[in-house]
Amino acid sequence: MINIVLFGKPGAGKGTQAEFLKEKYNLTHLSTGDIFRFNIKNDTDLGRLAKTFMDKGDLVPDEVTIQMLQSEVDKNPHSAGFLFDGFPRTLAQAEALDAFLESKEQSITATVALEADDNILVARLLERGKTSGRPDDQDEEKIRNRYDEYNQKTAPLMDYYKSQGKFHAVNGIGTILEVNERLNQIFDKL
Repeated sequence: MINIVLFGKPGAGKGTQAEFLKEKYNLTHLSTGDIFRFNIKNDTDLGRLAKTFMDKGDLVPDEVTIQMLQSEVDKNPHSAGFLFDGFPRTLAQAEALDAFLESKEQSITATVALEADDNILVARLLERGKTSGRPDDQDEEKIRNRYDEYNQKTAPLMDYYKSQGKFHAVNGIGTILEVNERLNQIFDKL
């Protein structure tokens, strides 16, 4: 079983690349952002709670995110593997994910970070915000707050996964196909 963590700042292309990767490698794509947006759209308790944090550009608390993700993994017991998109975002989430997967006699195979310049990503998100309707993509201050959150809470995961020999950085700038080819070079070796 292959379990991959795909991370990078908002706008780095995780969701776009995940669509290609899940098809090619037969993985179940679990995007915390998509799961939260589904719950918000359907006005679930989790959705209302997540929305209070997301509207400010803050991360949803670990315990809420971890329970939600575990539930999604449990819904797919026959999966060939998982592509975790947007999770883990903190060291506590990474440790909880490792413990959860270990309880299922699994582990993270690799982590891949899509890296790109903040100014390029801000421009991408503001452009996406014109059509997505997402308020968190329409306000540069909220976008930059998300990047601050990422730098403080998510960037330390690089060292966590490097210490396990599971971290790979990929240049996230270029055409969709160029970035996809860079990712395939890593995935094909797993």
